[in-house]
Amino acid sequence: MPRTSGHVAHKKKVRRILKAAKGYYGARSKLLVSARDTVVRAGVYAYRDRRARKRDFRTLWITRITAACRARGLPYNKFIRGLKNALCDLNRKMLSEIAIADPTAFDLLVDLARKYAAKAA
Repeated sequence: MPRTSGHVAHKKKVRRILKAAKGYYGARSKLLVSARDTVVRAGVYAYRDRRARKRDFRTLWITRITAACRARGLPYNKFIRGLKNALCDLNRKMLSEIAIADPTAFDLLVDLARKYAAKAA
């Protein structure tokens, strides 16, 4: 029985890796070993940073809400506690958007939080 060659599968794998490494600098986009290492490392960074992005956005939303609350004379923690006691289920992303886009609605939320934070304390 004649031997088979694995060239087709190998070429397909090489093509896939070099295509993923397209645009990288120098040998990282031309040579298989360098390209493979770079593509694997890029995948690790991408996986990690998809999770980090979520943390970064939550930090941004909290910072925006804090600034909006302080401008109205209420600390962030009392604002959030008051909303929880009032059973207001708006997440931080929406609260941030409301603080930016609709200040009058945010004023109503601050008043609501102030009322319920005082009752619980």
